[in-house]
Amino acid sequence: MVTPDTLLRTLVALPLTALLGVSACTSNPETTPMDELTDFATRYAAAWSGQDPARLASFHVETGSLTVNAGAPSVGRAAIIETARGFMTEFPDMVVKLDRVAREDGHVVFHWIWTGTNTGPGGTGRSVRITESEEWTLGADGLIAESKGHYDEAEYQRQVQGGAPPAA
Repeated sequence: MVTPDTLLRTLVALPLTALLGVSACTSNPETTPMDELTDFATRYAAAWSGQDPARLASFHVETGSLTVNAGAPSVGRAAIIETARGFMTEFPDMVVKLDRVAREDGHVVFHWIWTGTNTGPGGTGRSVRITESEEWTLGADGLIAESKGHYDEAEYQRQVQGGAPPAA
């Protein structure tokens, strides 16, 4: 018979990834099957698009980091939540799509396409369409220990002020 106390102990013992529905891929990017990496990256992109910064942060280890371009790293899930919240607030219709995922120099590289309209507080109302990448170092549990995001900052600023170029 399952008692409330037994159920509570079971839930407490579950990893955060199970509670949030995030399944990690195996920890070695060199041996992880590409379909697992692609699935992880697809769900990560959906988390960016979902306007739930805590869900996005759940893809990172507790002490993980997210660095955007040459900025200071956001270290720990709470800091990652705030960084994600900033983008999500500025671009409430933001959509991040997986372009491709690759293995490069011992890392997983998540190539993405980001679209959205800068309609958050003080926004310009202009749309953006940026394609770039994040370089991931995975932790032993298969979650992101370190993410280094890269995009063309000058092009981003140009689009925030003047809008995205027409889709090709």
